[in-house]
Amino acid sequence: MKKEKYNVTGMTCAACQANVTRCVQKLDGVTDVNVSLLANQMTVDYDETKLDAASIIRAVEGIGYGASEADKAPEAGSRKGGFRSEWQARQDRADEERRSMKVRLISSVILLVPLMYVAMGAMLGLPVPGILTGMENAMISALTQLILTVPVLVLNRKFYQVGLKALAHRAPNMDSLVAIGSGASLVYGLFAMYRMAWGFGHQDMAVVHEYAHALYFESSAMILTLVTVGKYLEARSKAKTSDALGKLVDLAPKTAVVLKDGQEVTVPAEQVAAGDIVVIRPGESIPVDGVVTEGNGFVDQAAITGESIPVEKLPGDTVISATINRNGSFRFRASRVGEDTTLSQIIRLVDEAGNSKAPIARLADRVSGVFVPVVILIAIVTAAVWILAGQTFEFALSNAISVLVISCPCALGLATPVAIMVGTGRAAEQGILVKSAESLENLHSIDTVILDKTGTITTGHPAVTDLEVLDRERFDERSFLAHGAAVEAGSEHPLAQAVVERAKKDGAMHLQARLFEARPGRGVTARVEESDWLAGNLAFVEEEQGFLDAAEKERVAARMRTYASQGKTPLLFVCDGRPAGIIAVADTVRETSRHAIRRLKEMGLTVVMLTGDNKVTAEAIQKELDIAEAVSDVLPTQKEACVRSWQEKGHKVAMVGDGINDAPALIRADIGIAIGAGTDIAIESADVVLMKDSLQDVVTAIELSRAVIRNIHMNLFWAFFYNILGIPVAAGVLFPAFGLRLSPMIGSAAMSLSSVCVVTNALRLRFFQAPGTADADEEARTENRAAPDGMDGKEENENRKGLVTMKKVLTVEGMMCNHCKMHVEKALAGVAGVESAEVDLEAKTATVSLKEDVADQVLLDAVKDAGYEPVSCQAQ
Repeated sequence: MKKEKYNVTGMTCAACQANVTRCVQKLDGVTDVNVSLLANQMTVDYDETKLDAASIIRAVEGIGYGASEADKAPEAGSRKGGFRSEWQARQDRADEERRSMKVRLISSVILLVPLMYVAMGAMLGLPVPGILTGMENAMISALTQLILTVPVLVLNRKFYQVGLKALAHRAPNMDSLVAIGSGASLVYGLFAMYRMAWGFGHQDMAVVHEYAHALYFESSAMILTLVTVGKYLEARSKAKTSDALGKLVDLAPKTAVVLKDGQEVTVPAEQVAAGDIVVIRPGESIPVDGVVTEGNGFVDQAAITGESIPVEKLPGDTVISATINRNGSFRFRASRVGEDTTLSQIIRLVDEAGNSKAPIARLADRVSGVFVPVVILIAIVTAAVWILAGQTFEFALSNAISVLVISCPCALGLATPVAIMVGTGRAAEQGILVKSAESLENLHSIDTVILDKTGTITTGHPAVTDLEVLDRERFDERSFLAHGAAVEAGSEHPLAQAVVERAKKDGAMHLQARLFEARPGRGVTARVEESDWLAGNLAFVEEEQGFLDAAEKERVAARMRTYASQGKTPLLFVCDGRPAGIIAVADTVRETSRHAIRRLKEMGLTVVMLTGDNKVTAEAIQKELDIAEAVSDVLPTQKEACVRSWQEKGHKVAMVGDGINDAPALIRADIGIAIGAGTDIAIESADVVLMKDSLQDVVTAIELSRAVIRNIHMNLFWAFFYNILGIPVAAGVLFPAFGLRLSPMIGSAAMSLSSVCVVTNALRLRFFQAPGTADADEEARTENRAAPDGMDGKEENENRKGLVTMKKVLTVEGMMCNHCKMHVEKALAGVAGVESAEVDLEAKTATVSLKEDVADQVLLDAVKDAGYEPVSCQAQ
């Protein structure tokens, strides 16, 4: 099987899309066809042993449309190709089409104004030259109107070229309706001129009078002009639907500095090859994925992962394309280049999802496929009925033309794809990659969310949660932590590493251990400052030396059981035969998980946790997060069965995971959601990928899906309602009772407005914000939880709030422009402890937000090193 993309030209409405889809689907060997009206592209899956690209192109051309193969992926080392080139070519085509349409529109309006003045000026009481008024000048007026009408028809000849060609191929579309309607007006106008000429020749002024007021030239020109107005506004609105994709494309730097024979050479980013050494300096964007080989820097990954704080990169660390080096210089070896970079894969994913077809769109496709022929039939019946009812041919023709022009299925065809494209683009902006329109639609119907615990609800990395000193005569919290970390420093066990990391974080890593010995699965022994230490579980300590008495053993055992009942792993530390203290370690819950799980329940969803941990640990997490159901002792092979069991109960299930062992469950679920930091296998198996390690994005994805589906339903309702209401009114059903008629000009204006309204409604999704997400991170940070080192939750929250809101204002001289502003902001943002920096050029100040205390002089020096003159630094 082969999958290829084609550019398709000439499509103007949903009927065109349906015609192309139906034509290609009939070809032998085609298994799937997806036609995008917005992107003017078609993706075809076919058996290459039965069919080739040329046959597909011929089939599309055979029904009146243009087709060509889309740009191929770039060859290695080529300057062109790839998505950037394809995107630019697509944008250039769209811009050229909009420019051409604008010129056409302006020219049409310039001609239409005098045409309407000549045709209707006298009726409106406007001063009209005498040569154009009166029955004796009726033919001069008619010829003048024809002369002004013909250029408008020529300017908008595309409607005739495409519409009549499609009609000839028995695949009528919107252009066919416009061409028939405006063409009928023109032909009737010419017929009226012939009748007037006959009247003048036979001195029958009654005939002249009758047909002088039945010239439809202005209607013909007005129909074309108003449809063009709608198309132009629609094109401008549709351009905004791909703004998010354009922003992603713009993230990628155009050039890169690589080492060639020991020399730094600037080359186009597309020419960087795997294995090249790339040089990165402060403020530069990283062009491709790779691994740092030397140097270090703080890289802002917010555009890709959503992390607000720059991440330090050292030799051996990976760097991602389109991230920005805020401070420091380093070199890295390119590993993923061209179309394989993380950014390129994200762009492809967003583009394919935006252009794919949701199941809800099939209804519109089915309707559009038969809509235009039915409308033509209705128009013919309308004309016949009014003529049989005794009305004039002019009256019947006017109503028939109104039916044709008001019924164009543009709004119907745009209702779903515009909302899907805006929705997937908005999701990408928030770090949520939806792989297809079908996934986006199905996400809204989920009623059960199954969460893997490790790495999804929790961080996946053990951390110290509690530190309890038992021998306060000899140790306080800090000295106990220092001794405990020294004992565990020689161990590679994850629990031991958690203790060491905590000591480093608290600045308590200053003691050295001797005579270290590890007992696998039991504990460790070591000598620190002439004291003998044991660290491990209760059984290990008892086996090694026992306790002084039974009461002491029971007291320590009770504390150990308390921690174990909370799902934590307690480590007992004994110094010279006496219990010194307990350090409890656990895989900690992510800051955003608690808020996200609460939001999921508020949305009416059932939340289930899967974990391989024992029942005690699972119940502790379940109680802490108030989860409806927790399934413990689950083997990797059993996760898929758990998902299946919920589906068999009739539930729509979303599975959220991050590991290789989650892949079968992700595939089995109705919607598989992979945490972005997870494995490639998990990401490949999922329908939705979260670039950030936050369950809050699951909430956002579901809320966004619901918003998109509401928007689509609204668009489809108004598109159907518009046609259901508009066609009878245009046909004249209200005329017998109320004397109401819809002129062709008003009908064409209404048709154009409907399309613009649908696109504008979909564009509201660009401003989507999931309810409650704005305060989620802050709430997670200030959650009242038990704090380590004996600090109560309230005290810890007070300190956290203080860190978050700490600000300093620097007065800086020498800044002249936005370039200076950028340099100062980059210099300050690169200082360790700085969360963000914002410069006010007019006030000559820089406001710095700090996540930890930073000395004034450090900030002043950073500004000075950037080449500017710091004057003062004040705490705010």
